[in-house]
Amino acid sequence: MCDASTSTLQPIRHCANASCTVLLDSPRSIYCSPACKQRCYRARHTTPRLAKVDTHAPERVRTDRVAHSVYECSSCSERFVGVRRCPDCHLFMRNVGVGGVCLHCDEPLLLTELLGEGGVTLLD
Repeated sequence: MCDASTSTLQPIRHCANASCTVLLDSPRSIYCSPACKQRCYRARHTTPRLAKVDTHAPERVRTDRVAHSVYECSSCSERFVGVRRCPDCHLFMRNVGVGGVCLHCDEPLLLTELLGEGGVTLLD
């Protein structure tokens, strides 16, 4: 004998997505739609992105290093500053060192050629 007053009522359930307010129609379902299921999955599997303080992008550091490097062609022995490929031979050049262009003659100069063999001491 079944009495309506003693029947077990199902509790009202909401979607497992916290931002969703849809009521579930099935007692076995957890999410109201596949879209809510996907949102919850992505929220569980995201990695926290921490802000990096005082760091430079690797591309920016690399371009600064290339711009101040002197390269020498292995076939024609021509030197260039900031150019990695020889415009005459179309070959990649080897990195000779850090340097720049001379203000007077526009020739590539290495920092070691400018300072000499012994280098510079700051406490003379």
